[in-house]
Amino acid sequence: MFTGIIAATGSIQKIEDRGEDKRFTINTGKLDLSDVSMGDSISVNGTCLTVIELQENAFSTDLSTETLDVTTFAAAKEGDMVNLEKALMLSDRLGGHIVSGHVDGIGVISDFYEDARSLRYEIAIPAELNRYLCKKGSICIDGVSLTVNEVATNIFSVNIIPHTMDETIFSSYKKNSKVNLEVDLIARYLEGLQRE
Repeated sequence: MFTGIIAATGSIQKIEDRGEDKRFTINTGKLDLSDVSMGDSISVNGTCLTVIELQENAFSTDLSTETLDVTTFAAAKEGDMVNLEKALMLSDRLGGHIVSGHVDGIGVISDFYEDARSLRYEIAIPAELNRYLCKKGSICIDGVSLTVNEVATNIFSVNIIPHTMDETIFSSYKKNSKVNLEVDLIARYLEGLQRE
């Protein structure tokens, strides 16, 4: 589990084909790996990935065809910047919201513009995710815990404050950039309860 509070940005150092799967090596920038062990989970752009090899400032991870099919990693390139967060410890503060690292779909940046000192981003989403969003609810975009400002049919908006812009990869987004989305876990569980 994660909180959606990004600890560091890093970059994709290497991508290797492994059959139909891929192995990514992630340069972790300023993320401290001293307490990370083989088998631990790290969120990379909101995707929970397993550490299979550790280096001083990097780790390697295998991405299955399922992960490649439902995330933006299928189109990733070496050198791409990524958001990073180590798995939540029970003694940590929950500064964002409960994030599983299981991506629900891919969104597309449809527009962004200045809104006082923030930037407001409008993000188009797959139709099947629309029902999980509500005004002032939580959303995770490339691993970043955010508050939904407005929701319309298959689109929602969030505001990105200067601190978030400085500490995440939001500044690299352009119109039509694709992002990993995870809807609020509570909404998912409520839907499951209604099916019974």
